[in-house]
This record gives sequence, structure tokens and C-alpha cells, in this order.
Amino acid sequence: MNWQAVFFDFDGVIIDSVDVKTQAFATMFRSYGPDVERAVVNYHLSNGGVSRFEKFEYYYKHILKKPISQQIMDELGREFNQLAYDGVLAAPFMDGALDALNQLKQEKVPAFVVSGTPQEELQHIVAQKNIGEYFLEVHGSPRKKDDIVKDLSNRYAINLEDCLFIGDATTDYIAAKNCAAKFLGIVKKTGKSPFPNGTPISPIITFD
Repeated sequence: MNWQAVFFDFDGVIIDSVDVKTQAFATMFRSYGPDVERAVVNYHLSNGGVSRFEKFEYYYKHILKKPISQQIMDELGREFNQLAYDGVLAAPFMDGALDALNQLKQEKVPAFVVSGTPQEELQHIVAQKNIGEYFLEVHGSPRKKDDIVKDLSNRYAINLEDCLFIGDATTDYIAAKNCAAKFLGIVKKTGKSPFPNGTPISPIITFD
């Protein structure tokens, strides 16, 4: 294996938790009616990897046409956490994820998590799932993914052109391109690829 480092998104890459978070968003905005709920879910699914707080801001500004204060944002964050946290902890690992992490560990290739999940929550989940040993560092929002990757590159003297970013959303693809890293898209067998034609994709994480 010739990668200097591998960067992983989390939901939909390490943990099969995308549906859990989809249901959480749907539940939170269901009282506004089916059209709003549908718009919320569609935006969420089309913008994987984006911080939930950025999504809340979009929902209020563009769908509900209402202002959103920091207090409302904090309340939404707490509600989302209550709805989704246990479901994420109970969610299974994505096919191939643990095999890939074990392979990286055996080959002594540094692995990092670069996620849109809030930092503190992400660290708790990684600890509860007992996978902290596989990652050199774990990073979440509010920092942008490409900023995180570039910072890690500088601190560990990593040449990003020799690194791989694995993600399931266009935000992951864009972050990889902004950093000049190679990219592998994870797309479920029953799903449609959100990535440009020619992008390497797989239903499982594999380095073969």
C-alpha cells in the first residue's frame, strides 16, 4: 500500500448511519407539513457531509422563510442529538470498513476521520464504537473538511497527492479535490452515484 495517509468521512463510510440522520431531520420538521418535510429530507440527502447547523440555517432561510437565532440553532442541535445519537451508536459498520481499518493499521498507514458531525459528539461515538485505535486523529465540524485535511498535512508532513480521501458525498469529493488528494466514493449498491462520471466508486472500502 503506497498511500501516505487515508482520510475517512464517517456517516455512510465508517458507520451505516445516514438513514438514522435522515429520519431525525424528517421527524424534526414533520409538523410543518409533508412539503417541508420532503424538502428538508431532499436537501439533507443532496448535501451529505455538511454540518447539521448549516442545514438548519438553510432550512429556516430557504424553506421555512424564517429567521433563525443562535438560541433556536442550539435547541435544534440538542433535539437532533437526542433523536439521532442512540441510533448512530446502534448502527452497524459499513461493509468493508473494519477490514480496511485493520489493513491500514497493519500496514502502518495513518488514518484520520474528517466528518461533518460536531467534534465532541464524533469523539464520543468513536469511543463508544471502540474504534479510536484505528485513527491518528478524529475531526468534525465546525471546521471545514479541506481546512482539516490541509492542517493535518502540514502538521504530519503529508504529501496530499499521495493520500486517499474516502467519502459518500459531494462535499467529500470537493474537499479531496481542493486538497489535491485522490478520492474514492462510497455508493451503496442500490444507490445512485452523486459524483462526476469517471470518479472511482465502490459499495465497500477496499484497497485491492
